[in-house]
Amino acid sequence: MFDPQKLLDQFMGGGARDGQNAPQKSGSGFSPDMLKGLAGGAAAGGLVSILLGSKGGKKLAGNALKLGGAAVLGGIAYRAWQNYQATRGARTTVPVEPPNGSMKDVTPKVEGTVFLPSGTAERNELSLVLLRAMIAAAKADGHIDAREQQAIFAKLDELSLDNDAKAFVIDELRKPLDIDAVVRSATSPERAAEIYAASVLAIDPDDPAEQAYLAMLASRLKLDPGLKASVETEARKLPVVVG
Repeated sequence: MFDPQKLLDQFMGGGARDGQNAPQKSGSGFSPDMLKGLAGGAAAGGLVSILLGSKGGKKLAGNALKLGGAAVLGGIAYRAWQNYQATRGARTTVPVEPPNGSMKDVTPKVEGTVFLPSGTAERNELSLVLLRAMIAAAKADGHIDAREQQAIFAKLDELSLDNDAKAFVIDELRKPLDIDAVVRSATSPERAAEIYAASVLAIDPDDPAEQAYLAMLASRLKLDPGLKASVETEARKLPVVVG
């Protein structure tokens, strides 16, 4: 079995974690290799960017470079959930501390919650859910033809993935788009928010078909419009540089 956390990190452009199945804590809460950072993704120009037809040219910058894939996505959903609950005057299901706009500051608070579980098995399961959600969203415009598949396979080779990880990505790409499967993986409202966050990062914001997919997904996930908007706002805060 491949390492889902490692694949999610590499999928979004981050470095490998020396084959470890669980993050080894450093001062920031993540292994040294994870601190090599994200240099790709839909928000960032790596494998997800290839899925989108290499429309990117963006790279994550600043403190977002220091986080693994699950931590970035969990941080987005966590902050969105906090802000949404605050506007409703409701008590949150995770501890609320005043954010100062730093992704680095969000991560230690979110670890150990439903958004970023501490256990290896739970985090592996979450990583698989988020990977499938991102691949489904990237397929939403239906434009992954034979030439693009070859580009994706070449990128997989560059990432030095093991055979099981490559087979997982290829199988997911070749499957028909199944939004029902994505929705079924949302086992809680918090998980639904995180799935939506992953999907937002895996689409071309200027593509009408992909925007329609996001709207349908949010509806099927039963996301309140306020929470949907909060997730999108937090996703847009990821620091990026162009070029």
